[in-house]
Amino acid sequence: MNNLAMHESDQKMNKEKSEMVEKYAALVKRIAYHIMSRLPPCVQVDDLIQSGMIGLLEAYKNYDSGQGASFETYAGIRIRGAMLDEIRKGDWAPRSVHRKARQVAEAVRTIENSSGRDARDHEVAKELDMSIEEYHKTLQDASGCRLLSFEEMGATDDHISSKSVDQLGPYDGVQKENFKKSLADEIRGLPDRERMVLTLYYEEDLNLREIGAVIGVSESRVSQIHSQALIRLQARLGHWINDD
Repeated sequence: MNNLAMHESDQKMNKEKSEMVEKYAALVKRIAYHIMSRLPPCVQVDDLIQSGMIGLLEAYKNYDSGQGASFETYAGIRIRGAMLDEIRKGDWAPRSVHRKARQVAEAVRTIENSSGRDARDHEVAKELDMSIEEYHKTLQDASGCRLLSFEEMGATDDHISSKSVDQLGPYDGVQKENFKKSLADEIRGLPDRERMVLTLYYEEDLNLREIGAVIGVSESRVSQIHSQALIRLQARLGHWINDD
């Protein structure tokens, strides 16, 4: 290929890339603002959008239509994965938040193993030697902690799609499916209100304020319920999460 042909080819590729970025910029922003709704103010939405754009370009470079998924579906996974990677790198949460979240999960596990039923707020608070107000404050502090991220539990395909084919072991696919089945079973076993919050948040794409309007509680209370649901799942799925 001569220099002129290479130049024309590069121009065509750059034009296609620019058109693709323009077409899917709204998708990047939509995913960024959805993720932001669970994060503290110190995380900047512009940083997520920038990471999402990198994910979009990677999707454009690596997309294979022969795999069956549409480009938008594939791009959405790569965009979300790039944003989550950015959040993980920053890991804004203080160590004390991580430590308290683990303590709550352990308390939930202890109570549920001994009682054979869902751990209740006042029981967990008592186990932790906290007032109910202190317990709710702990849940509020943990609401955006990456330790409790639904995606970090492997609920989406980001966990696998972020790996290269060479990094995937022969049992990864089976383990992923078994985990997702266990996760689905545990979600069905959550208390009604916690299950409803997760459904409205992750399946219906409502934000915390909108969920509060649906179930008749404040946005901060929805945040607490959301955290408690994830902590309960973390407690019940500890053998999967700790082995990751």
